[in-house]
Amino acid sequence: MTINDDKQAHAFYAEALTTLTESGIDYMLGGAFAVFHYTGLFRDTKDLDVYCRYADCTKILKFFADKGYTVEYTDVRWLAKIFKGDYFIDVIFDTVNNICKVDDSWFDHATNAHFFDCDVKIIPGEELFWCKIYVQNRERYDGADMNHILLKAGKDFDWQRLFNRVEQHWHLLLAQILQFQFVYPSEYREIIPKWIFDELMRKANEQYDLPEPVVRVCRGPMIDQTQYAVDIKEWDYKSYTIITV
Repeated sequence: MTINDDKQAHAFYAEALTTLTESGIDYMLGGAFAVFHYTGLFRDTKDLDVYCRYADCTKILKFFADKGYTVEYTDVRWLAKIFKGDYFIDVIFDTVNNICKVDDSWFDHATNAHFFDCDVKIIPGEELFWCKIYVQNRERYDGADMNHILLKAGKDFDWQRLFNRVEQHWHLLLAQILQFQFVYPSEYREIIPKWIFDELMRKANEQYDLPEPVVRVCRGPMIDQTQYAVDIKEWDYKSYTIITV
């Protein structure tokens, strides 16, 4: 499969990547281009998802501003934007729930690619999956993306590293692996290591031998920042994620 034939979009992508490369600032591509890189599937998009360290975000914004682009520090917790006409760049250094912070290890495990005459780095497949596992809201649910990433790239995953990334929220990984087994009953044995499935199931069983938590917590806002607002605001659950409504 190939990237779409939108000439205006192509011109924007090429210009943006060339400018990023000229800046000399470390960056990686995520979003639709990362999904395309790992799966061969491309969806029409008017933006680039650019991942960088927090300290480099302002450097990128200033570099583009000096070249006449409109820049915006959209959310100091995780996101900035660069605009040109109908197109824009999302400059991402974290996730909205402040869990998937970009650090040096992302660059250590990034893969190389070539788009629009530019050599670029793509965020690691494990980090791409890690970010998407928290996108489970009504307006957007990335379950199919995660299944396609596992199907096409899961055999090459560093599963121990992925497990370490999501260890505190292992329930989400188990849920996605079970869904993958459902969607691809003939493939999962070759892709999902049995040791990680056994370990996750052990942890699931172990929960029932432990006492209930003292504090009533709802972790729903970690995967959907709106639909679980009622739990925090009316039903007296505690949350350590900011609610936005």
